[in-house]
Amino acid sequence: MAQSGGHAGHSHGEENMSDGRLVLAVALNVLLTVAQIIGGILSGSLALIADALHNFSDAASLGLALFARRIGRRPADKLMTFGYARAEVVAALINLTTLLIIGFYLLVEAINRFADPQPVEGWTVIWVAGIALVIDVVTAVMVYASSKNSLNMKAAFLHNVSDALASVGVIVAGVLILRYELYIADLIITVVIAAYVIWQGVTLLPRTVRLLMGAVPDESEFDRIVCDLRDTEGVADVHHVHIWSISEHYRALEAHIVPAESSLQAFEDVKARARGMLETQHAIAHATFEACLAADCDPDMIPDHQVEKNHHHDHDH
Repeated sequence: MAQSGGHAGHSHGEENMSDGRLVLAVALNVLLTVAQIIGGILSGSLALIADALHNFSDAASLGLALFARRIGRRPADKLMTFGYARAEVVAALINLTTLLIIGFYLLVEAINRFADPQPVEGWTVIWVAGIALVIDVVTAVMVYASSKNSLNMKAAFLHNVSDALASVGVIVAGVLILRYELYIADLIITVVIAAYVIWQGVTLLPRTVRLLMGAVPDESEFDRIVCDLRDTEGVADVHHVHIWSISEHYRALEAHIVPAESSLQAFEDVKARARGMLETQHAIAHATFEACLAADCDPDMIPDHQVEKNHHHDHDH
């Protein structure tokens, strides 16, 4: 089984950020979370506590990313023959689940506050949210370089940006409370933050689950890949195609190929051409092919892609 490209030679954007900077970002966000919770309790601001919990989810996200990245660097072994790179996906699932729990908790608390309004100390809210805004911006700048090529780090970056926006909203609520005693502004900001947190979780969770379940990276790509394999020189037909993501950036494929010629050398040439096409056109670096001679093929094994075959041969590339 040949393989083009390996884990060691694959560079990901998150490597642009050193572990030391990631640890510093986590520490800053944890300290900020503690400060916001204390400030929220002292001021009576639910919006400040909401911002603190959202910020804690960012700290957890960065911490999990660091932990998972270290695990992901471990080489493949007899237990994990594809390596440990999918640890980051597991970390993302944990983080997103926590994010949803926090979001729904904030909604419940906001509803309870609507039923039983409480006074809020505006100046405490403004000062704590102002400090949070500065730290959120600094953390976002630290993470930005790594967010360009990594879904996990991009999610962490977007979390920090959303935290910064939430802090701005909390400051606005504090000003409205000071000037007009508009305490309901605190609850409105809480609902907005909670809704955004839930939206982030609901948006990213399906993709994370699909990665863990070994789903095809993109359903539309599957048809294109099958079509391109069938159009490869020396391929008479292809079936039993399986495509999955070993990690966020590393894809694998296995398929049965019916070669146009029955010689071993001809099949080796077909495999080389198919692997080259998959790597350059579809970013699939790990491909395994099994020869299926016409005499050995079971017609019942082919219907999975028979419809796509007829469709794609009529398709204009």
